[in-house]
Amino acid sequence: MAIDWNRRTCSRRGHTTYAPTEPALNARLRADTALGEAWRCLRCGDFALGEPHGSGPAENAPLVPRGKALRDIFVLRFLALERLVRGVLIVLIAWAVWKFSNSQDAVRDFFDTNLTTFKPVADHFHYDLEHAPIVDTIRKTFDYKHNTLLIVAVALLAYALIEIVEAYGLWLGRRWAEYLTVVATAAFLPLEGYELSEHVSAVKICTLLLNIAAVVWILLSKRLFGLRGGVVAFEAERHSASLLEVEQSARVTVA
Repeated sequence: MAIDWNRRTCSRRGHTTYAPTEPALNARLRADTALGEAWRCLRCGDFALGEPHGSGPAENAPLVPRGKALRDIFVLRFLALERLVRGVLIVLIAWAVWKFSNSQDAVRDFFDTNLTTFKPVADHFHYDLEHAPIVDTIRKTFDYKHNTLLIVAVALLAYALIEIVEAYGLWLGRRWAEYLTVVATAAFLPLEGYELSEHVSAVKICTLLLNIAAVVWILLSKRLFGLRGGVVAFEAERHSASLLEVEQSARVTVA
């Protein structure tokens, strides 16, 4: 069953009504009932009892997102939350790298001590713990220079900042954030593909597919970089979905 995004949003946020000063248009949006006057909601089109939330010329009415625009907002906010969670996790990783850079010797001793503890169990199952890939990888990190680890921590923080800025802009529906998301996400796709070729995992596959889908969806639905008519066509589409625009067109047709 298709989701009625207009009524779904109004049920959560309430109706948005407006009284245009143009008499003919005003008459199409207003109704008299036994309980008093009612005005059509600019989002869902239902009549709501009470005074309108605003009034003035139709061109000054708030542009209330409807239908597809509301669905797009939902998708953008989902992406914003995903970016925010990722940004926070990367900040924690950067902090861990920084802490590790200041105590490599202590961490090395702790690791070697605990590795010795688990060695009898590994020997029992004929597993070469000393030369296991994960153990070799961890030991290689102990040989990294302090300055190298600091550079890695700073790079991770910069990446996290980009993700958090993306999240902020996408949540508010800013067009600059859509451009930033497309450029930043596309730039890291080759790296994600390389990591996947080195080691396949369900998480990496899902992340790669999600990022590819996000780039394609934002590019096409938001008409970025001139695609599908660019920003002019995008704004025209938004206005064509406005209830006032629809009513004005209907009034002209009837006239």
